[in-house]
Amino acid sequence: MTPSAPPPRRRRWRPSYDARVAALVLAGGLPAVLTVFILLILGDYSERLVWTVGGLVVFAWIVAAVAVRTRVVRPLQTLANLLAALREGDYSIRARGADLDDPLGLAFAEVNALREPLRAQRLGAVEAVALLQRVMAEVDVAMFAVDSTGVLRLVNRAGERLLGRPADELLGQRASDVGLGECLAGEPRRVLEASFPGDDGRWELRRSGFRQGGMPMQLVVLSDVRRMLREEERRAWQRVVRVLSHEINNSLAPIQSLAGSLRTLLSRTPRPADAEEDLERGLAVIGGRAESLGRFMRNYASMAKLPSPVLAPVPVSEWVERVVQLEKRLAVRVRPGPPLTITADGDQLDQLLINVVRNAVDASTETGGGVEVTWERRNDTLVLSVLDEGPGLPPTANLFTPFFTTKRNGTGIGLVLSRQIAEGHGGTLTLENRSDSRGCVARVRVPINYN
Repeated sequence: MTPSAPPPRRRRWRPSYDARVAALVLAGGLPAVLTVFILLILGDYSERLVWTVGGLVVFAWIVAAVAVRTRVVRPLQTLANLLAALREGDYSIRARGADLDDPLGLAFAEVNALREPLRAQRLGAVEAVALLQRVMAEVDVAMFAVDSTGVLRLVNRAGERLLGRPADELLGQRASDVGLGECLAGEPRRVLEASFPGDDGRWELRRSGFRQGGMPMQLVVLSDVRRMLREEERRAWQRVVRVLSHEINNSLAPIQSLAGSLRTLLSRTPRPADAEEDLERGLAVIGGRAESLGRFMRNYASMAKLPSPVLAPVPVSEWVERVVQLEKRLAVRVRPGPPLTITADGDQLDQLLINVVRNAVDASTETGGGVEVTWERRNDTLVLSVLDEGPGLPPTANLFTPFFTTKRNGTGIGLVLSRQIAEGHGGTLTLENRSDSRGCVARVRVPINYN
């Protein structure tokens, strides 16, 4: 048998506060009233006088009790009304006649002073909510707020377009019924493929929690991945076209100018005595510019068609010594690190280190400094450093932008190709100014056992 529930406890009756105040006042005056009656009864007074004086005493006693009750209870009622108005957001009511020398007046003054900060906080909260709603309405990303029961409580304009329905029809419905059920489960940050009435494709999902009115809510944000990719692709093509146009025009402009000059030279009759020399010199310049343009296009093709690495054991010391010996302009110092053998594509790593060392030598020859190559092991990663004593990095963020170069005869391909090789091996290539002296340090990080 299940035990029966205990009977509910009866609330003991208790008089109200104003009734207790009146009772205390009456109790305080009762001894005086009894004393008056005793004196009247024991004295040599007529019955009529006893009842007349006694009635007046009792009447005064009751009137005094009611007056005291009113003086105590009425200010408390006023104070309660003020606090209730503040709680409801009505800041137009205030207590009058607040005397700071009186305890009750001091309480009224404090309540009056509480109005301004509460009003400012309320106004700030209203303005913040209005701003948030405005931002959510204008942002071009679908945003939804769902409560703990899965009911849709907030949707912006982009969300309306995505679901193909106005907010009036969406609010109050379950998220699963409008096609958002998949967004409320699984990882809070991921890319998903989903179809909605307004669009379908790939979406970046971000889901986070917040509280509104003390209730837990979930904010769901859906952004179109295709749009971001198309924008990035458009910007990338613009950069490529801009650089290609610049390089091609740099070569075609002198070729066109020289071709016109040579045509004019050939049309002159009789030809000048040094015409043959001018023709040879002009054709040499045209050939040189054409060769430079062809080299540029080959470099671009090599960057765009970098093959996958062919992995094999590569001893680090042999790799560094082999590349350093190729540099004839400057004696590159090698500070050996621990003996290591990594798994990588040796040919691609040669090209990477050749480019990095060449840049370091170019920088150091400007200042008459030196170049040093060293390496170390950090956990399962090889960290190879190439330190130069050149002028340091220029103030630019475009060092790894294709075709961007600070050299007079540079192509802007070497660093980009080197970073692609490092990333193709699961590593990185970074450049930064040295902290110990003037110059730059290039750090190549590649896994020791890449697969």
